[in-house]
Amino acid sequence: MKIENTKAQMRKGVLEYCILSILRDQDKYASEILKTLKDAKMLVVEGTIYPLLTRLKNAGLLNYRWEESTSGPPRKYYTLTDTGKLFLNELSSTWEELHNAVTIVTSQNTSNNE
Repeated sequence: MKIENTKAQMRKGVLEYCILSILRDQDKYASEILKTLKDAKMLVVEGTIYPLLTRLKNAGLLNYRWEESTSGPPRKYYTLTDTGKLFLNELSSTWEELHNAVTIVTSQNTSNNE
């Protein structure tokens, strides 16, 4: 089994949550979202983020608007919808529960191996 495949699957599993969290307080365009993810060491490529943004929009979790840019073509800014905000709150609760459960399990596993 290749560790890189498992790592990639783990990252994919939390990517939606991360994107919605990035948009919680401020509208952003795709390049800003990608930069935030990369700065956080989430290994994401453009080919992954654009289809995901489209899927989140089609699911009613995001909207977008076009804004003119002083440094190039117009930019598509993404924003959370009300449904997206509710969804993010649910994901936050689920993430907290999952994080706690994994911490308990991995802590017990570590102490059992000592």
